[in-house]
Amino acid sequence: MERKFKRILLKLSGESLMGEQQYGIDPKRAGEYAQQIKEIADMGIEIGIVIGGGNIFRGLSGATKGFDRVKGDQMGMLATVINSLALSSALEAIGQKARVLTAIDMHPIGEHYSKWRAIEAMKRGEVAIISCGTGNPFFTTDTGSALRGIEIEADVMLKGTRVDGIYTADPEKDPTATKFDSISYDEIYTRGLKVMDLTATTLCKENNLPIIVFDMDTVGNLKKVMSGEPIGTYVY
Repeated sequence: MERKFKRILLKLSGESLMGEQQYGIDPKRAGEYAQQIKEIADMGIEIGIVIGGGNIFRGLSGATKGFDRVKGDQMGMLATVINSLALSSALEAIGQKARVLTAIDMHPIGEHYSKWRAIEAMKRGEVAIISCGTGNPFFTTDTGSALRGIEIEADVMLKGTRVDGIYTADPEKDPTATKFDSISYDEIYTRGLKVMDLTATTLCKENNLPIIVFDMDTVGNLKKVMSGEPIGTYVY
């Protein structure tokens, strides 16, 4: 099977871990994700993962409810650790080794993140799950995943979402929205498309990290992307 990429950074949203639920973690969805991730690990692909925390707590919406923004963002970082532990547990349950790394010192929950630790783990065939975003307030987990993708020298950043790519408008709200097969970072910016926040997009652009936005909730899609099938939208 043709492999287009040797090392990837997979960004998963916290919301997608809710599955059919309104809140928290759906074990069925976590299990499906783990199965898909193991499938590509078995192909010999080195995998780094960053997960959001929106299924548990969002710092930004917390700030609108009266939480201090810095504390709210720190609560969001802790939410990403809970999700990372859940995913690592689901991976280990099916025989795929995983390691949780945290941007903030959190021994014994996870190892303190460094580029070298993450790369060493991946080279050993472990999935490196990198939590706490950037470890700083005012940055999203999108920016965290762009930063980690660049640091671990990933060939591509895969953004697993609920929709099957980038559209001219929100396809869930606008039935006339059409999908892009590929699009440049600049066009995302000029069209004002909500793919990732600006900081993340700029980081990817300046460091030539391509992005593939695809539907992760359809089982089997991750392997299709890794096999070079033209699903999702390629951002360059």
